Amino acid sequence: MKLNLFFLSAAAMVNAAYGTDTVDLGSDAGGFVVLAKTGISTVPQSLITGNIAASPIASTAITGFTLIIDSSNMFSTSTQVTGNVYAPDYTGGSDLITVISQMETAYDDAASRDTSASVADSNLGGQTLESGVYTFDVDVSISGGDLTFSGSATDVFIIQTSKNVIQAAATNVILAGGAKAENIFWSVAGTVNVGAGSHLEGIILAKTGVTFITGSSLNGRVFSQTAVTLQMAVITQP
Repeated sequence: MKLNLFFLSAAAMVNAAYGTDTVDLGSDAGGFVVLAKTGISTVPQSLITGNIAASPIASTAITGFTLIIDSSNMFSTSTQVTGNVYAPDYTGGSDLITVISQMETAYDDAASRDTSASVADSNLGGQTLESGVYTFDVDVSISGGDLTFSGSATDVFIIQTSKNVIQAAATNVILAGGAKAENIFWSVAGTVNVGAGSHLEGIILAKTGVTFITGSSLNGRVFSQTAVTLQMAVITQP
């Protein structure tokens, strides 16, 4: 049985030319825009483009979406999701074991990368980052200005922190020089909190919870090993 997924392009899977390899999300996990292990909730109306899934928690932990079960019983749909909603209690739900395993492997990969770049302040607001692996053992914040990722279409950026990522309200992450959201990875051992009206770019690989506050948005993916909480947020796969 094959899930009806959106897949990463081949170009997004290979990047060794500039010293930092991309993080392989896996052929199965890479077909989702939101993955969570303990639940996905929304305060309507959120708008999600791509497939979402929760596992091993059941579909009852996907709340606020007014799910409509497809006649195949393989997935649900929602007016808030342009894509399908999967859970382990649907037909073929055991396939999500592989999906979640790939999500965890991607997190472990990103979190284990050796540091190759540095920045003076863990508040990334107002700064411009070039490609590389940035490592922090404190909270990473985006406040007081926008954060810019500058690089070519093949450059990879990895932000590692053993703590949390906190993006202040009304701030933005900006791409410059051809940089792509699919090549930006946020490896976060703690939580990710995106403030009201803020915009983030990249793939979130979170060990703990992820929250998007009212009016916030992401061009990327949200992979959480606990819960994803959305409040009238817009999540779009890159």
